[in-house]
Amino acid sequence: MTEVRPDDKCAKRLFLIDGSALAYRSHFAFIRSPLSNAAGLSTGGIFGFTRALKQILEEADPSHIALVFDHKGPTFRHELYKEYKATRQKMPEDMREQIPWMKKVTEGFRVPLIELPGFEADDVIGTLARRADAEGFEVMIVSGDKDFMQLVTDRTKLYNIAKANVAVEIVGEEAVHAKFGVKPDLVVDVLALMGDSSDNVPGVSGVGEKTAIKLINEWGSFDEVFAHVDEIKRKKLRETLTLERDIAELSRRLVTIDTDVKLDHDVASLARQEPDTDALKEIYREMEFGRLLAELSQGGAAADPVEKDYRIVRSEAELEALIDLLKTAGTFVLDLETTGLDKIDARIVGFSFSTATGEGHYVAMNLDPPLLPGDWEGSALVERLRPLLESDKFEKCGQNIKYDASVLVNHDIELGNIAFDTMIASYLLDPGSREHSLDGLSLRHFDYKKIKTEEIIGSKGDDQLTMNLVPIETVGEYACEDADFTWRLYELFAPRLLANELRELFDTIEMPLVPVLLRMERQGVRLKKEVLAELGKEIQAELATLEDQIYELAGREFNIASPKQLSEILFVELKLHEKLGVKPKKTKTGFSTNHEVLDSMQGHDLPRRILEYRGLAKLLNTYVLTLPKLVHPSTGRIHTQFNQAVAATGRLSSSDPNLQNIPIRTPRGRRIREAFVPSNDGWVLLAADYSQIELRIMAHVSQDPQLIAAFERGADIHRETAARVFEVEPEAVDSEMRSRAKSINFGIMYGMGSQRLARETGMSVAEATAFIDRYFDSFPTVRNFLESCKERARQDGYVTTLFGRRRPIPDIQSSNGRLRSAAENMAVNTPIQGSAADLIKLAMIEIDAYIRRKGLKGRMILQVHDELVFDLPRDELELFRDKMPALMASATKLRVPLVVETGYGENWSEAH
Repeated sequence: MTEVRPDDKCAKRLFLIDGSALAYRSHFAFIRSPLSNAAGLSTGGIFGFTRALKQILEEADPSHIALVFDHKGPTFRHELYKEYKATRQKMPEDMREQIPWMKKVTEGFRVPLIELPGFEADDVIGTLARRADAEGFEVMIVSGDKDFMQLVTDRTKLYNIAKANVAVEIVGEEAVHAKFGVKPDLVVDVLALMGDSSDNVPGVSGVGEKTAIKLINEWGSFDEVFAHVDEIKRKKLRETLTLERDIAELSRRLVTIDTDVKLDHDVASLARQEPDTDALKEIYREMEFGRLLAELSQGGAAADPVEKDYRIVRSEAELEALIDLLKTAGTFVLDLETTGLDKIDARIVGFSFSTATGEGHYVAMNLDPPLLPGDWEGSALVERLRPLLESDKFEKCGQNIKYDASVLVNHDIELGNIAFDTMIASYLLDPGSREHSLDGLSLRHFDYKKIKTEEIIGSKGDDQLTMNLVPIETVGEYACEDADFTWRLYELFAPRLLANELRELFDTIEMPLVPVLLRMERQGVRLKKEVLAELGKEIQAELATLEDQIYELAGREFNIASPKQLSEILFVELKLHEKLGVKPKKTKTGFSTNHEVLDSMQGHDLPRRILEYRGLAKLLNTYVLTLPKLVHPSTGRIHTQFNQAVAATGRLSSSDPNLQNIPIRTPRGRRIREAFVPSNDGWVLLAADYSQIELRIMAHVSQDPQLIAAFERGADIHRETAARVFEVEPEAVDSEMRSRAKSINFGIMYGMGSQRLARETGMSVAEATAFIDRYFDSFPTVRNFLESCKERARQDGYVTTLFGRRRPIPDIQSSNGRLRSAAENMAVNTPIQGSAADLIKLAMIEIDAYIRRKGLKGRMILQVHDELVFDLPRDELELFRDKMPALMASATKLRVPLVVETGYGENWSEAH
């Protein structure tokens, strides 16, 4: 079969799309890299379906088109044969949930959507194809299904978009003959004899494709085969055909596409129409298809009904007028254009401001001649703007304003009254979304495609420009657009925060935290590179030893990092799964060698050594070799970024580098922390850590009297839990009993079931089930609370933290058990983990204010979940050890006391 494209312009070209086939193809195309939107809906199939339909409309340019879905109910074929399609697997649940959206997409493109009770899509397509063919249409059937080959004529062809590495494959009469060895009108005869296992069409026993083709070619047709059955030389085949003629006749009726179905649609009614772009935009926004949305939104007047007034400030008088405007407004958007993205070294190229929709003002530092007389480097301009920027009297708004505020520090300006960040507002309103960028939000909320940064400075690489080298007129348009659309988002989000009861959380936690995180990021943490260099040598030596041991155990050398080669060794050559009695997991490329599989095979040294090797290699590459490269050349420190708009629970995340995931339960993980040291000689690091904060919040929200009493007494909560569950006195609890109680105490908040508990503790599943039952019998109020969280999520569609943070739980009502179970776990976990996240943020705000108020030299430098790390001189150690835990413990009032543990030392490992 060759690739052909119907490139010639044809006034009468009908495309008939097999909707069910396209839906399956689209779903499985994304099965290994699934997509989902903020609401938790799987969207990969919808995306693939949309792209395919769009491609057909744009590239094939049909004059007429229809998309046909199979109807849910039984068809006439089921009446003929009850077992028809009985062996087909049930449609995957996550695909079933996407079908209604695929139909909405079809309607959005204004493509006629046809479903006919009692008939399959094949019959509807066959009927329309025959009618159109007779009317002189070129007909393209969009499907890779071989059954459609019986419909092929000189004007009707198959349009197969499912072939890998081939954009489109057109299947005509010659291609059908190459596939079946017969002309299209005899395809049914071949199919009737050979049957079809995918549809459970029986065919004739023992007759495969080759035999069926040979029989049809030898005798000319299905009927002629049976007319001359006595002349067939092979005795077994002759007897089978004689005995199973009725089955063959039934099979022929089952595989024959009905081309004379009564339809309400005629071919003329399938004329192509212009898409409903408003409907498509709404779908793309809800599905979070940013690229598709961008293709529909081209910017300019069509997408932006408001006239834009973007101005470059070119005189001192205009600058003074702008400053007066900003002061009069009282609230304004600020956005900076800079020489780069490095917040420690970047310099300002220009300022943009907005106080109203459609308005933008750009103040360039590099205007020629200068904006202020004699001001060739912009320092006078910075001084003129300083009072406005530093004043607490005026509210500053921005998009990711922490970055702009950090760059201002490079010019010795501390931005005052940081009041509104549109990125953070978007995150609070839609915490499950992955898209909170200005470009993405402008597309989503205003159908506006902004100027991309790459369009004016080029793509990343050696030839990429910096903003100061781009013409001021170009930068001005871009900068004013940023400020304008940030203002639009501010006006959109501010009332929404109020309506969703999120404004207090925004004003008392998230926005006050911005300058706190800014100071922590700029302070950074000092890294002792020689500690990691020594550790790197040790790990590399151990990896080399492990490599030799692995080769010896495997019997030969191979690429240890290759899952495919490892799979070959474990399951084909050594057959370890058979020796260990382990059932291997099959993937498309072979047997899985993931951590879970290898962990189940630790009865043999080879999988155990592989796990050790992987763990060490990850430690080496992720931290030991990488962290020294991230030390900033200007400061000699690592400056991680703390992100407020990532984790749906409200937790802060850390990036570039991620310092929250350094393993601390292994000796080498702790060695990595040894490399983090105080900024000055004679200083120390102090770590302050909330003790069992999530369990204490659990006691508070569940109001469980047993948990509350235990915390009030200062008891060992895990020992107390073990005593109640095992029905012994606390002093009789041994280490194993306490360990199991600890697993369930923490696991219960994450929806831990009996299988996971069994895995973590070594219990059998039955023992773990009984253990969980005894736990809830001992703490019935906890069970009631967990169930109430799920029930509230079912009723409201979201859950909240103690401080009002909301997290939507869309899958709580899903018919997909896996998705529903995950949603229930989120409904239980979020109120606890999210409350803990909010609590430590409050503590950070109070601590930062205390340090600044007292003029202390010590600084808060890191936050890792429930832990805060401080860098301070020894003469402030006693004050910090006394005051920081007190401030953390008093951040909010719970029914149980908040306890904070501290430690200090000459490196992070010693401190915690």
